[in-house]
Amino acid sequence: MSPRSASVNEELRRRSRERLLQATVELVGERGYEATTLADIADRAGAARGLVSYYFPGKRQLLQSAVHRLMHLTLEAALRREPRTEDGEELLARAIDAILGIARDHPTLMRTHMAGILTAEGFVQCPEQQRLAVLLRDTVVRYGSRHPDSDYPLLRALLMGAVVAVLLPGAPLPPALLRSELFQRFGLEWELGVPPGEEPPGGTLPRAAVQR
Repeated sequence: MSPRSASVNEELRRRSRERLLQATVELVGERGYEATTLADIADRAGAARGLVSYYFPGKRQLLQSAVHRLMHLTLEAALRREPRTEDGEELLARAIDAILGIARDHPTLMRTHMAGILTAEGFVQCPEQQRLAVLLRDTVVRYGSRHPDSDYPLLRALLMGAVVAVLLPGAPLPPALLRSELFQRFGLEWELGVPPGEEPPGGTLPRAAVQR
């Protein structure tokens, strides 16, 4: 049997890595972070335990990459869903709805992810995070920002703050209220994206001026 080509080996490595990331999302969502071991993740992914350490320095880094992959794939699907559009305001609305939707649908996973970012371990730079950053920055550009290098980090910070507010134990804010605030901040109509109800919630702040 002839040896596998470099491209075939690379594809096999990519698939193995993605199986580990998907298994992490599933298991941490089901059991929580502490109850999930690297051996559990490898077993769910159908991979050898040593393969986890080959790709990731530790469980926290694996989790952050797994969540960034989930966010990237969810955001990409939202931006490309039918009907396809090049309208910048619609794309930004879809992006906001996608991120808030992840916080709503994966509370255990996202609460653990945000807690890890806010500890001394900090923010992990990884390929999945970079793909997410490219999508968000491109969305800001399509929205019409004249200063994407500063507006992209602002959007990222606002989305992270909204996710924390949705997940805050004992005092969560409704996603619809946070959506309304974000939409007003960027001058978006409530009907864009995937609105959760017929009317925006009351008690929102006046619409902020948006320079584009």
